[in-house]
Amino acid sequence: MQHERMKADVTGSRARAIAVLGTGSDVGKSVIAAGLCRLLARKGVRVAPFKAQNMSLNSFVTADGGEIGRAQALQAEACGLPPHVDMNPILLKPESDQCAQVIVHGKVWGRYQGRRYLEQTCELLRHVRASYERLARAYEVLVIEGAGSAAELNLRDRDLANWTMVELAGAAVVLVADIDRGGVFAQVIGTIELLAPQERQRVVGVIVNKFRGDASLFADGVALLEARTGIPVLGVLPFLRDLELDQEDSVEMDRYRQTSFTTQAVNVAVTLVPHLSNFTDFNALAGECDVALRYAATPSDLVGADIVVLPGTKNTIADLEHLRSRGFVEALTRHVAGGGELVGICGGYQMLGGEVSDPYGVEAGGRTPGMGFLDVVTELLPEKKTTQVEARPLLGNVAPDSTISGYEIHMGRTRRGSVASGFRILRRCGEDLSQDGSHSGAENDATDGACRADGLVWGTYIHGVFDQPGFRRQWLNRLRQRKGLHPLDQSVSDAVTARLGSSLDRWADHLQKHVQVDRLIETVGVR
Repeated sequence: MQHERMKADVTGSRARAIAVLGTGSDVGKSVIAAGLCRLLARKGVRVAPFKAQNMSLNSFVTADGGEIGRAQALQAEACGLPPHVDMNPILLKPESDQCAQVIVHGKVWGRYQGRRYLEQTCELLRHVRASYERLARAYEVLVIEGAGSAAELNLRDRDLANWTMVELAGAAVVLVADIDRGGVFAQVIGTIELLAPQERQRVVGVIVNKFRGDASLFADGVALLEARTGIPVLGVLPFLRDLELDQEDSVEMDRYRQTSFTTQAVNVAVTLVPHLSNFTDFNALAGECDVALRYAATPSDLVGADIVVLPGTKNTIADLEHLRSRGFVEALTRHVAGGGELVGICGGYQMLGGEVSDPYGVEAGGRTPGMGFLDVVTELLPEKKTTQVEARPLLGNVAPDSTISGYEIHMGRTRRGSVASGFRILRRCGEDLSQDGSHSGAENDATDGACRADGLVWGTYIHGVFDQPGFRRQWLNRLRQRKGLHPLDQSVSDAVTARLGSSLDRWADHLQKHVQVDRLIETVGVR
């Protein structure tokens, strides 16, 4: 009864809704939702994205310091909107196979194991409803992204992201399947067969995603799907190579695992750790024509690297021990001794220091020795810091006049010893710190990170540190100089940033060409 009242309240609001559900995980829901957002925005429709519950270690910080899934930040960009916590009211960040940190409306709500988390469904639904209602009053159309499979029978009564949201919003549903992984008939027909009759009636179309080759060869497949399900196939979407969009899941990293290092490139190795977060920090680097980027699972994968990056992590202590147990510390010591550069971002920065202590049991508790490359120590704290920042590099002669923009997401305080800071903070969440003369050793003043005197080992809490073309190109040119390569003009990196910025339009054009988007949009009354 309460559920029905919620449904009536929400569907009575102005916004219409399209829900993008999938036959499974990583079928393309996030990017198809982003494409629909961009196409609706192009039509002049006031559109916003929504995902009730997301599970991802790839997150973004909003202007007011809230944390949401990176996919919803991308979808907001597609709509021409600043990301807001209402677009993703619940974010789950796994800390282990059994436990996750729960973010509600952008702030830490608690740490829960699976069964205990499911006991909070009614309370969480109230938060979801509140966010959706606020968006529904402000926009004409909401594009809802589901999670995992649309036919998780054992979770039907506790699934906040799929049919609960479809019913609350009165949404039309498009079902996305991935033909690249095989079994597309079982995916689509099986999913439809497992839906309740009232759910099946809401499905207005199917999109077959990631087709390789001549899509006309699947015409008989389309006919078979439509005959068996009675639901139109709105399009067979060809696999789009080199789609440079921020991805929600780390599956995209697999294509970089076998990257070859060469003498004519800047060779970048990013260490793979079990709880790796915000891997989108490296998208701009990977897009540079003179960069070979490889994800390193073993110390042998570091051979030939000019620079090694320790990335962000949701569990610093566990991932530090993971790297230590596999011999990475010894390999990194040889790398630095040989003149290679070593960078740590967020949790990776914490690992570079002398110690990580956890007096409050945020992770494993106790004290853990760091790798000892920087004279810093970190204490993990219960309160998470989430803020957007602008900063200026203090890394010797690297881009001293450039500005970087990014965000911090961490649960620790790092204090420097004799080592210099790496960045001067100009703004945090809009607060001007450029005139702050503070020089304390803590990272929460007007400085960030740490840098060894020779500039070859440095760390920062700033995610997105490589996103700005000015800093990125000057930093890469310093690496090129050490290899005896000529520097490249900044216009090369400007073009990369421009190309990445146009990726949404490229993807939306692809979607418009191969999917009956107008037919789908018309089902919700938008022309």
